[in-house]
Amino acid sequence: MIPRRIAARLLSPFAGAFLLGACATVPGQYRLAERDPLEKVNRGVWNVNTAADKAVIKPAAQAYRAVAPRPVRQGVTNLFANLAEPWSFMNNVLQGKPKRAARNLERFVVNSTIGIGGLFDQASRMKIRPAPEDLGQTMAVWGVNGGPYLVLPLLGPSSLRDGIGSGVAAYADPVKVAVNQANIDIWYKRGFLAAQIISARSDLTESGGDAFLQTSLDPYAAARSAYLQRRMADILNQDDGGGTGTELPGGPMPSAAGVPAPIGDAAAPPAPGPTLPSSAAPLPGDEPSATPPAAQPSAAPLPQSAAPLPGDDSPPPAPTERPKP
Repeated sequence: MIPRRIAARLLSPFAGAFLLGACATVPGQYRLAERDPLEKVNRGVWNVNTAADKAVIKPAAQAYRAVAPRPVRQGVTNLFANLAEPWSFMNNVLQGKPKRAARNLERFVVNSTIGIGGLFDQASRMKIRPAPEDLGQTMAVWGVNGGPYLVLPLLGPSSLRDGIGSGVAAYADPVKVAVNQANIDIWYKRGFLAAQIISARSDLTESGGDAFLQTSLDPYAAARSAYLQRRMADILNQDDGGGTGTELPGGPMPSAAGVPAPIGDAAAPPAPGPTLPSSAAPLPGDEPSATPPAAQPSAAPLPQSAAPLPGDDSPPPAPTERPKP
């Protein structure tokens, strides 16, 4: 039985999240986060995170990338992705998406067995697509707005709703609960968390995140915009091809079927117009027709001039004899 103190700790974030959702006009959106009312505070935390990243996290990720070859790094990434499947399964069930939940279960069973504990993504080779979900996405489907944009210490971009989801996951994610309650030394638990952070930081470099921020005029604003766009894509399940899951309460996304086809689309050939009359005189490049056009009456020949023109091939006229005196 769950102690009252832990139960209250789990339920209080939900209560606050639902209060935020009740005050929202269009639930499930990030409109307040886009305005970023806490930008001054967030920029301060962003600067602290950037300094910590340059001093500790990024050098550790660079050392990891230098020592571990790419197949090893991919195996570690697959391992942590496989450990996230039970939490995704629970959230897909809470969102009422049984097909995606079944994919989570299938992927976890296949990768944990054939994939040797998740080091190899055999499920993707068997055409079982990932279906990642978290509690922030679940609350968005339930109608809770994102709230203000937040930059969490050491965790980076988030929002009030997603931050609450991450906090609840620390006590509700089956894998995290198992690790926290395992009868092992505390340093092994911290090592597990450190390995997860370094692997995620290495994946960020692999995906071009460092280059994206370095080439941005305002890295803070660029990271905020990228985070909000990615989260909306995750909530709408665009990894399934654009909305096979439950749509947001704010209304469905426009489908491609409602967009008129562009002019000149090959699927809609133009209607045949009236046939123009063919000219009797062929144009350059015309094919010779099987039935020649009717013969036109020839014009009368023009009288030949006695005086030759320059370039004429006809011989000059015979000289006339002058009368003798």
